[in-house]
Amino acid sequence: MTDDEVLQRLREVIRRSAPNPMDMSRVGLATTIAALNFDSLTVLDLIYDIQQEFKVDFEVERMATARTVGDVVALLRSVGV
Repeated sequence: MTDDEVLQRLREVIRRSAPNPMDMSRVGLATTIAALNFDSLTVLDLIYDIQQEFKVDFEVERMATARTVGDVVALLRSVGV
């Protein structure tokens, strides 16, 4: 799977998990996690949804270091996606 394919699937997970509708065409590798407007509870749901979508498991703490969507893509790639 390429980075672009991971990003496309990740955008879909973000869209489904987002507390408010957002324009997913504007979500790219440089988009900050803060810009996605997830609060502390919905970000936990997002992490769970990411793990389910990509069928991976990683420590939640690893996601805490992710500042951008690109960081999440890199994390997913590091766990074998």
